Amino acid sequence: MEKLVVSGIGTGVGKTVVSAVFAEALAAHYWKPVQSGDLHDLDSAKVGRLAPSSHILPERCVLSIPVSPHYAAEHDGIKLSIDDFELPQSEGNLVVEGAGGLMVPLNYDGLLYIDVFKNWGLPVVLVSRHYLGSINHTLLSAEALKNQGIPLWGIVFVGDEHPPTEKVITNMVRPERTFRIPEVEVIDQVFIAEQAERLKECIHG
Repeated sequence: MEKLVVSGIGTGVGKTVVSAVFAEALAAHYWKPVQSGDLHDLDSAKVGRLAPSSHILPERCVLSIPVSPHYAAEHDGIKLSIDDFELPQSEGNLVVEGAGGLMVPLNYDGLLYIDVFKNWGLPVVLVSRHYLGSINHTLLSAEALKNQGIPLWGIVFVGDEHPPTEKVITNMVRPERTFRIPEVEVIDQVFIAEQAERLKECIHG
């Protein structure tokens, strides 16, 4: 039974698409504990449309403005704590999507998403994509996971191949697995299903 977390090296790197691919490949339950903004089209709704084999679990907290969870929660009169992040009891596989990167704050008292991930003890799928500064962000994220004793499931690169970036990352991090999801104009069920089939081959060797 696979239970894992999808996190990124930052915001906008493709975590939700990656989560949809994993959820479809594993026919998994999908859970995003905290959604900040985009209330008209929640990430859980996107995954539900893109990955029909998945099972969508409700968010623990839906916050009204698209900013960091600690600020969005304050805006809505809520204070998040570690007790708000108990893993849902579900049979079968589970894919959990974080928000932003590992060091995203959940309150003003020092609670970060990486603290929650450590508490769960689940392996993390780290989503990276090439941009100026992405090597630094990827290496820092991998180092943070290592320092906290959080297992790295592997690195998923989103977008076109960029060998100079990816070679130095893989040489330094030595992830057990790497996987690529191409960037396309239209992301639909067909695309997600194709990537899910490729991912199954990566998982099962």
